[in-house]
Amino acid sequence: MKSRTEEIRRRIAKRRRDMDKSATSMKRNQVLPGDVEKYGFSQLVSYEGGGRDEETHPLFRMEFFLFKLLLSACLVLVIAILFHNQSDSLDRTRNMVQKTMENEFQFATVTNWYEDKFGKPLALLPFNEKKQPAEKVSEQEYAVPASGRVVENFVKNGQGVMIETGKGTQVKAINEGMVKFAGNWEGLGKTVIIQHADKTESWYGDLEDIKVNSYEYIEKGKEVGTVSTSNSEDKKGSYYFAFKKGDNFIDPIQVIHFE
Repeated sequence: MKSRTEEIRRRIAKRRRDMDKSATSMKRNQVLPGDVEKYGFSQLVSYEGGGRDEETHPLFRMEFFLFKLLLSACLVLVIAILFHNQSDSLDRTRNMVQKTMENEFQFATVTNWYEDKFGKPLALLPFNEKKQPAEKVSEQEYAVPASGRVVENFVKNGQGVMIETGKGTQVKAINEGMVKFAGNWEGLGKTVIIQHADKTESWYGDLEDIKVNSYEYIEKGKEVGTVSTSNSEDKKGSYYFAFKKGDNFIDPIQVIHFE
């Protein structure tokens, strides 16, 4: 009887030891909230993706990106066609776009800076390339648009001068720059306005025809148009020329000798 009682006690003791070992093992493998905070793992990070993230960030959806890209390309193409088509019916639209852009952006200055820093930009449309001159021309050294006689001076006109010269004579750019406007200007007829890198502008008005396009970069001495005449039998013609610096027109005679 005694031996049987001891056997039962040994079995109970063994069972308790096995239970204690099992409990200790479970504690080691279990991560308690206190242990998480103690060792700095306050949040569990999940790297699973899903449609929910895409819905909360619509700007990164591919269809929106492609739509914006296509819309931008169409806008650039429409503006390019607008200014390359010299149809009179589009003059009002061109003037509206021109007035919106002309005071906010110095095309010639930015183009000149870009080419000095990075070289020639890639041409998306067949514009004429600007050639590098052999040596830099002084700011005060301008080409003569077309030699002739001043028949209406700056004092009488208030902005520019009228030059009398031969019929059909080529009118040339006094310096390189960006064609800011090419079309019909109220009071001046067919007109070309060139914006130069020094932020000055040269105006060529009352032309028979125009040989350049808006936003085309042209060289010094490039033909911008020809001299017009009101009488087909007359061998003489005239053109209008103005020189603008900042917001004010100055007397062109101060910078150019026409005769």
